Amino acid sequence: MDLSRLTLLNKAYFCKMKNLYLLLFPVLVGCYTPKRDCSDFKIGKFKYEALIDGNLEKTVFIRNDSFQIEIYKNQVDTSKIRWINECEFILTPLNPESILDKYQMHMKILSTTNNTYRFEYNEVGKKQKETGMAERIISENEN
Repeated sequence: MDLSRLTLLNKAYFCKMKNLYLLLFPVLVGCYTPKRDCSDFKIGKFKYEALIDGNLEKTVFIRNDSFQIEIYKNQVDTSKIRWINECEFILTPLNPESILDKYQMHMKILSTTNNTYRFEYNEVGKKQKETGMAERIISENEN
């Protein structure tokens, strides 16, 4: 077999393989769904950190199936939880101190790992959504 024929065969093989990859790639990527074990995060103690005006701010929250207690900058807020489904819930503040504190928040868990979950949230009735990552806080006596 001469070299030019071998080169043409290699090019033909490469083109067929390239077409196969182009066909399979969307199928393989489209079938991926992130892990979402929301029930693992219905109860527990968590922290959420966010950059606010250039400063890293931390919120700690303790949740059971009905209530969530949030601690932010040494202020404690308690909200009632109404679960919509396994991964979504509405937070309703119990003792709002101002008009801004009265708004309900819609929370949705998007994906989970062993000790973290990614979520999106928005004020009920508003379209603008924010995202964040919460991490389970494991105390020394739980290990």
